[in-house]
Amino acid sequence: MTVKLDFEECLKDSPRFRDVRRFKDVRKEFERSSEALEGALVRNAQAPRGKQHEVDEATNALVNARKAFRSGALDYVLEVRTNESLCVHEKLQLRREDYSNGIAMEGYLYKRASNAFKTWSRRWFSIQKNQLVYQKKFKDQPTVVVEDLRLCTVKPSSENERRFCFEVVSPSKCCLLQADSERQQQAWISAVQNSIASAFQERREDPHSPRQRCSSVSAGCLGGGGGGGGVDQENEGPKALDEIQAIPGNRQCCDCGEPGPDWASINLGITLCIVCSGIHRSLGVHFSKVRSLTLDSWEPELIKLMCELGNAVINRIYEARIDEITIKKPHPTSPRGDKESWIRSKYVEKKFIQKLPEIGRNPPLRRSSRPPLKPKPNRATLPRGTDVDEEEEDLSGLHPGALLYRSAALQNFPVMADALAHGADVNWVNVAEESSTPLIQAVSANALAACEFLLQNSANVNQADSNGRGPLHHATILGHTGLVCLFLKRGADYNARDKNNKDPITIAVDNANADIVTLDFSHMASNNPEKLKRRSTDAKF
Repeated sequence: MTVKLDFEECLKDSPRFRDVRRFKDVRKEFERSSEALEGALVRNAQAPRGKQHEVDEATNALVNARKAFRSGALDYVLEVRTNESLCVHEKLQLRREDYSNGIAMEGYLYKRASNAFKTWSRRWFSIQKNQLVYQKKFKDQPTVVVEDLRLCTVKPSSENERRFCFEVVSPSKCCLLQADSERQQQAWISAVQNSIASAFQERREDPHSPRQRCSSVSAGCLGGGGGGGGVDQENEGPKALDEIQAIPGNRQCCDCGEPGPDWASINLGITLCIVCSGIHRSLGVHFSKVRSLTLDSWEPELIKLMCELGNAVINRIYEARIDEITIKKPHPTSPRGDKESWIRSKYVEKKFIQKLPEIGRNPPLRRSSRPPLKPKPNRATLPRGTDVDEEEEDLSGLHPGALLYRSAALQNFPVMADALAHGADVNWVNVAEESSTPLIQAVSANALAACEFLLQNSANVNQADSNGRGPLHHATILGHTGLVCLFLKRGADYNARDKNNKDPITIAVDNANADIVTLDFSHMASNNPEKLKRRSTDAKF
């Protein structure tokens, strides 16, 4: 026992033992300064912008805590390097990863939770691979905040008491973050903006991006109303933005007025800012179908549809009684909650539309004694400034379903939108005209954009009339190649048979319409090749 104690006493006096003891003391001091800094950062983050004395106290405390931490960190680093042979496993994690690994920015930020308590947590954020991610601990898998930076925007936020906050807004979520200082706030905003620009640049240079690919079906058929010229879809993205924003009211967000909206609701026919587009997306596709004007590819029929409606037209319908309502329309800087409340009141509860008088339920629309209607000229295909003489027809007093039915044949898009806003059944059946539907009426007028509008608003592409003929049958009989192509893209059943036991392919063969026959067989070959062999024995050429 005496020998052991003498040995330990001698060891304590050795230089190596003193080095180890000093290393442990320095490490403890570093850990204490690190905890103190963490506490100072929390107090600084919580200091409300409206109480300057608390801000000053928190700022001074943070400055002192940083000085102590840096001094302790330098001592700790020196001890780590001096005693490297004794502490092989001791490492100071000064950087999580190198910028050469694709990280454009990284550091600690406070993140507000989306739960009811709105708690704030400090997390390690980084921008990498066109994504914004964070980690709770170093070895944790990153949690993705923004899947694709091209789909988001970033801006300072002053709507809460905390300082140095900024928002990263995407169509699916809004993430509120807080930096430790104004300089860091600006650095993060600039980093996100630069990463967005870089992501767009990479996409433009990618030959395999959706905008650079061309749909053979659209190129062959949808360039015109009936079938003919091709469409160069390489320019459809910029064309969509230019054409759609040129419609009255479309250069500002339909719901909050923010300039330069680059999102759209394709079933409503309106343009939206990124915040309002996210709210629309949360409503569900039965209310609003959101698409990007800059990132998504746009088929010609969708561009035509958007050009037939627009913010001015839709707001005349959905905000018809806005002057009678005490609720104020939000502006670009309004809180997200105010915008969400307005959008739900406008499109879901429909508080601001003009109330219709009480009328009978689902009355039949009698067969018209008028001669067949000629298709109304399409605004999207006319030169700017062209005056269109439209034949007026009194549609007042019609039930919303009947109104939709008649306006579909007339290609009157504002009236169609008004009928849907007032609850028209998009699949309304007119029993007085062989149980025809609004979609079949649009087919009879060869109205491509009107058909697209009805389909985007959940019209049944396979609903047949009393003769067993659906929209695809009617389009084939009339030889409307563009509509045949549209219906095939939307899932029309090319095997459905009418009362005469004829399907669309047989009808096309009987009418010697080679274009439609080619379309039908090409579609079958690509989707159901096993049916092609059986079909070839039925067709008589």
